[in-house]
Amino acid sequence: MELLSTELFGKPLRLEGSMAGWQQLFWNNTLISQREAQNDDSNEISHHFKLQKGEQLIECRLEVDLTWQPFSLAYRIVVDELLVEENISTVKDIERQVPVTPPPVDRRFSLIGVVSLGMKALKSAKLIKVLLASASLAAYSWLFSYQFAIALILCLVFHEYGHVKAMKYFGMRTKGIYLVPFLGGLALSDEKINTRWQDVVISIMGPCFGFILSLVFVMIYWMTGSHLWAALAAFNAFLNLFNLLPILPLDGGHVLKSISFSMNSRLGMIICLATIVGGIALSYSLGLTLLGFLLVMGSLDLVFEWKNRHHSHLLPLDRYGQVVSTVWYIGLLVGLISIIVGFATTGDTLLSLPLLILGT
Repeated sequence: MELLSTELFGKPLRLEGSMAGWQQLFWNNTLISQREAQNDDSNEISHHFKLQKGEQLIECRLEVDLTWQPFSLAYRIVVDELLVEENISTVKDIERQVPVTPPPVDRRFSLIGVVSLGMKALKSAKLIKVLLASASLAAYSWLFSYQFAIALILCLVFHEYGHVKAMKYFGMRTKGIYLVPFLGGLALSDEKINTRWQDVVISIMGPCFGFILSLVFVMIYWMTGSHLWAALAAFNAFLNLFNLLPILPLDGGHVLKSISFSMNSRLGMIICLATIVGGIALSYSLGLTLLGFLLVMGSLDLVFEWKNRHHSHLLPLDRYGQVVSTVWYIGLLVGLISIIVGFATTGDTLLSLPLLILGT
């Protein structure tokens, strides 16, 4: 991950590293110093390097005092034994980073390249959003009714809007919301996350917004007495509860992975594998082929992360972040289940359906 980004002699100076202990220092995208993974617990590291300024060779030094939990990086840049910069970088600085984009590589003309470029242009166009939304509306109307389809799409959009708001909170550029028939929705961003806390917040804010929408439906039901709003509240709660399943790539899977891998990589792997096995058992018991497919894709993501756990660019959660994330996740689960159970106790068959599905 990128630990530090500043300037020296008008060109970018960037320090990258991981909790395994390795560090690499780049000046103008050229590697000028590196440190291999270490077994010691030393937080103070010094990078010595020489830079060419005109015809003069200048002795430089970057002194780093790094603490991972809670994250803090105090650094000093010394040029010819003169201090030129001194500062402290915190978690907030890491969250606001824009990952370095490698310069584009010139490639010869190819049909595959042209097709790929066309697909990228199409993905960024508003037309594809309209087409996907129309296809979703048609698909859900065919399965249920157009009234239910409209309500379902509104619930999905509000859920995805929660993800978008979280991305914007961290200063990330977003591509908007895409509705995918039979798969729900996607909130896409142009940028990558830098910390596990960002992953938790962005992932959990979708179900959070869904929970708020269910509460709004509950209040409208209390005011009108119409079972339509009660049904919307119960089914919307069920959809968001499903999204909180601790299975990758669902929102709950991202939250679980961030908490687990921040505690201990080996323990995190055991916890995530246990939930994946449980999810596979659930998919077999309910006959959910799609859920099984999502589990396979999620397990591949987990394996890739395990192989590169020492080179992860994501800053792990500190103890406070682990506790807050766990309480937030459990509290949201309890809130959604309470809505489902509350309406199921009315005795109405339709309102009891989400609880019957959960109890199957």
